[in-house]
Amino acid sequence: MPQTADRCAGPSPWSSREAELLAVTLRLLQQHGYDGLTVDAVASEARASKATVYRRWPSKAELVLAAFSEGVRQVAVPPETGTLRGDLLQIGETICQHGRLNAGTIRAVLVEVSRHPALRDALQHQFLDQRKAAIQHILRQAADRGEIDESAIGDELWDLLPGYLIFRSIIPGRPPTRRTVQALVDDFILPGLARSSGYQAS
Repeated sequence: MPQTADRCAGPSPWSSREAELLAVTLRLLQQHGYDGLTVDAVASEARASKATVYRRWPSKAELVLAAFSEGVRQVAVPPETGTLRGDLLQIGETICQHGRLNAGTIRAVLVEVSRHPALRDALQHQFLDQRKAAIQHILRQAADRGEIDESAIGDELWDLLPGYLIFRSIIPGRPPTRRTVQALVDDFILPGLARSSGYQAS
């Protein structure tokens, strides 16, 4: 039986009030960008005090990273198309959509991470690990169906699709497209898996 989206996404680490504050933060980020975002605006929009926000997230950078990571958690749901190629194409298109909406936020988060070592660990656990889990889930499902061999699932392969698509999302003038996703899947990922397991794309 296919898993539900909520189960695949995993339980939220936030309380309902914290999740509301993060949703407001992400919406304001998309509207005004990192530099235009203020904690005052978040508190006002969410009808909370600044003290409430700062008590949970001591800096604007930590608030933004938490909001961005929660947005990623909600969309990082492994698809269930029934085929490895279909799953990879679908998750690739989801990453592209998320990248288009949050390109400015991603760039800002990367700058802040370089300034705040503590945020680097949070980025690893709240963002990269989610992407890795989603890709590994897809590959394990394919192995269970007999499409690939378990030995084809390596530590390097998972990052190719999300890593490249996110990189393209933050480069001005070079947003990834559906054709980008298809090229990655058909010309690189599936052939790489085929060398290990004899998988043939249909």
